[in-house]
Amino acid sequence: MAEMVVEPIEKYGLSKESRPKILFSKIGIVGCGSVGQELAITASKHGIEVIFLELSEELILHSFGEIKKELDHEINHWGLTPGEKTAILSRIKGTLLYADFHDCELVIETIKSKQGQSSFELRKEVFLNIEQEVSPACIIATNSSTIVVTELSSELKHKERCVSLHISTTAPGASVVELAKGLHTTNEAYEKVIKFVKLLEKISIPVMESPGLVSVRLFVVLLNEACETLMEGVSSMENIDLTMRSCFNMPLGPFEFADKVGLDKVVRWMENLYSEFGSSRYIASPMIKKLVRANRLGRISGIGFYEYDADGNKITEESL
Repeated sequence: MAEMVVEPIEKYGLSKESRPKILFSKIGIVGCGSVGQELAITASKHGIEVIFLELSEELILHSFGEIKKELDHEINHWGLTPGEKTAILSRIKGTLLYADFHDCELVIETIKSKQGQSSFELRKEVFLNIEQEVSPACIIATNSSTIVVTELSSELKHKERCVSLHISTTAPGASVVELAKGLHTTNEAYEKVIKFVKLLEKISIPVMESPGLVSVRLFVVLLNEACETLMEGVSSMENIDLTMRSCFNMPLGPFEFADKVGLDKVVRWMENLYSEFGSSRYIASPMIKKLVRANRLGRISGIGFYEYDADGNKITEESL
């Protein structure tokens, strides 16, 4: 009987060098708060490997807990199966090291600064840390809407690959992503980011580099006017929100939206816009500042303009 010859199947496969490379097969996220978590889930759902960086193991575990909670919510509402949840989680990993971004094709900064900290300096430091570990081809993006990417990338060696990529996760079903080039951004880098947005099944909105872009500049003025209307006694807070939801088909009224964003974040938006433009319409209403001083920050603290339960649901007379 002839001797059976066994050959390893690996030698008949494609080598690593000759395998086709999928664009954006792996991305990095710096800061996994609410925005980072939503981005990680969305990217992972579309088959993209995600690695996010946090400041401690405790924060990494907290982020995973929040991600799992969001996926369980989708399962309970028939939007996801337990098997799909497992697959999504398998593509998301946490790290404490910038070095773990070395093979990413895109790294997005989504950090959240605290009261009294300079958001600009923190984000600029993040950009420098990212560049030290990634290849020159890797795109570096910021999710900030009020800080222009040209300033953030001013000290980088490869400024041409930096982009502003603002993904709104505060409105249910929001499908647009505001994209802005920096002064040095190449068309090639910009076109790649447009492809990334398409991979996420979202719509790219090209905007000129400007603090606040479109969404934030319009929203903060609306919120200030809503506060003024309330303080004048024109109508109640609940009815102002109801009017905006009903008449303009907004999913959330201005007060509800501000609570979801976080009032401390709204104040930082306004401070950045006022610093840039010097217009009084960007000065936060005394009502907003009073709530922030009292640590009434919105859903995250359980109370803002409205009160919320442990699951972030607004407490109404009907729910009591």
